[in-house]
Amino acid sequence: MNRASPPASKRAPRPVHKTPQAPRTRAATPGELALGWAHSARFYTTAAKIEQLPFNELPEIAFVGRSNAGKSTAINTLAQQRQLAYASKKPGRTQHINLFHLGPLEAPNMLWADLPGYGYAAVERAAKLRWQEVMARYLELRRSLSGVVQMVDSRHGFTELDLQLLGFIAPRVRNGEVKLLVLLTKADKLNRKESTDALRKAQEVLGELSTDEADIGVTLFSALKKIGVADVAETLQSWAASDERAQALAAAHRQAAAEADAPYDDDNQDHHEGDDLDKA
Repeated sequence: MNRASPPASKRAPRPVHKTPQAPRTRAATPGELALGWAHSARFYTTAAKIEQLPFNELPEIAFVGRSNAGKSTAINTLAQQRQLAYASKKPGRTQHINLFHLGPLEAPNMLWADLPGYGYAAVERAAKLRWQEVMARYLELRRSLSGVVQMVDSRHGFTELDLQLLGFIAPRVRNGEVKLLVLLTKADKLNRKESTDALRKAQEVLGELSTDEADIGVTLFSALKKIGVADVAETLQSWAASDERAQALAAAHRQAAAEADAPYDDDNQDHHEGDDLDKA
């Protein structure tokens, strides 16, 4: 005789079988470690004018490129985040400098600066000229700028506008003050011969900036096929501040913030003013 099944509420729960995870058999590669570091990127602040950018003593790396060269996609791919860098549906309309911290939350060791794309045809001439001036000032004068990552479409090579931007940073690259890394984006669209030609032509252009002091690199890059992604992350991590430097800067920042929030002491202020008068 078949027994009736017990009510569902009284049935014994089914055992859950978890697939055992294989233990890691190798150490992480430098590229994997660098990508883990890049994944820490988080929004810090935004500025519409150079004067609005905060004072900074960390290495600051500027990402620049034509509006359709894949700059935002490259940043998001390096950080392994979908919407870290904002890509406007109308290229050329994003006109702010966005800063991102990288490294430990309590002691970041680098800043990424996402500069507006340049050269998009639909943007009115006045806006183009205004942002050209902003970018020129930033690249020529920003004291904390220590590296530039320039996106160049691998299918077209350096355009006139790309060369113009190189001109803004050429003196600082030649004397070693600012490092330069050129990403030949959308490399997945090239065959082997075209890739070789693209690299050769880019190296010829960059050779004009080469000096004993200059730190210049160029690589094929594809966000879609992940070509060059780990290598670029590794290079950028090598440009970051040391742990000791980052921790010292973070401690100084916290102390300055605490002093700025300290209550004003009239009696103490009067006492110090009297001391100053006596010394005078």
